Amino acid sequence: MGSVRSRSDNKLLFLDFRYRDQRCREQTTLPDTSANRKRLQKVLDRIESEIAAGTFNYRQFFPTSRQAAKFDQVMQSTIPAVSVASHASTVAAPATPRFKEFAEVWYGEKEIEWRRSHKTLIRNELDRSLIPEFGDREVGQISKADVLAFRAKLAKVTAKGKKTSLSAARINKMLNPLRQILNEAADRFDFRTPFTNIKQLKIKRTDVDPFTLDEVRTLLETVRADFRPYFTVRFFTGLRTGEIDGLQWQYVDFDRRLILVRETIVAGEEEYTKTDGSQRDIQMSQVVYDALKEQEQGTRHLSKFVFCNRLGQPLDYKNVTNRVWKPLLRHLDLKVRRPYQCRHTAATLWLASGESPEWIARQLGHTTTEMLFRVYSRYVPNLTRRDGSAFERLLTSAIGNGGRQLVVAGSNTSTEATEGRV
Repeated sequence: MGSVRSRSDNKLLFLDFRYRDQRCREQTTLPDTSANRKRLQKVLDRIESEIAAGTFNYRQFFPTSRQAAKFDQVMQSTIPAVSVASHASTVAAPATPRFKEFAEVWYGEKEIEWRRSHKTLIRNELDRSLIPEFGDREVGQISKADVLAFRAKLAKVTAKGKKTSLSAARINKMLNPLRQILNEAADRFDFRTPFTNIKQLKIKRTDVDPFTLDEVRTLLETVRADFRPYFTVRFFTGLRTGEIDGLQWQYVDFDRRLILVRETIVAGEEEYTKTDGSQRDIQMSQVVYDALKEQEQGTRHLSKFVFCNRLGQPLDYKNVTNRVWKPLLRHLDLKVRRPYQCRHTAATLWLASGESPEWIARQLGHTTTEMLFRVYSRYVPNLTRRDGSAFERLLTSAIGNGGRQLVVAGSNTSTEATEGRV
């Protein structure tokens, strides 16, 4: 009976078993943990099962072992001549664990790095799609063609609750765990990853769709009174959905007029913010200050959450969207869009008012202004004078009015008139 053992010097696991009346010990690079022991025990059980059936191929399991050559000769002498050619390809194939076994090992090692919501997401992807598709396949035998076929299969799946197929973004998210698992397996078991040269599907760029200031005013005048402070804060702070739903009174500083973004709500669970950069202090405008003061009268005695239901629990974003937000937009005959557009609205209003891009980026939780200009600048064409109007005024004043001319001196461009400098 074989066993999984640990070396005393480096605490790495190895397999100890008997084959053809010889003791065999094969070293691994896995540290001595319960997960790794469980994983290796499954490999050992398979080895002993094949030994008992007379189908065990030493080199298939341990392709680089010094023992393999010795057992190759023994097997060669017992294999009929007619099957030698077909057996050669089997001998050359390296042995790797099945996908579902290695996926569990990978998940166990990685989950400590993830938020609870992300763990749930990955667990669902494994259980619902990846393990059913690849579970009994050896990770080393999953080919590039298999991955591409799976991707093509996903492209034909109808999205949940919709009549259209899965989007490129959704397919990429489903393939990312598969990519990470197979890349890690390739690194550990020394085979070429099947994801070589497989790029993520190109995602179509979608434009943001913010509200105008007049639309915001109409929305706030029409919305239910108990939700007016909620949407006022959303429209004029740029808080993400999880950030405003998870906002607690301890993070509302009325004295300094700051909203401290420290936590978020994801799938009903309190979590750390999306990124470290999302940890920020948002300055309250007078409108936001007044809205929070009004909200304080209604919920501070009821819950630690600023915006909550009657039981003091944080708001459920789906419930708010379906029962308050969408009916409000339809009532006002406005284009139906996600509540997340409130964040985009705040950004465009800040830009249009001439606030510093660096300040706006900090309010939104962005580490740089790059995304700010890339996503929002088209809504405020005069902000950076990139709409051509500045150049048009320069030309008009220089050469389109009374014989004026443009003078370029060194690296500076100046406008001069024949009768004086403009």
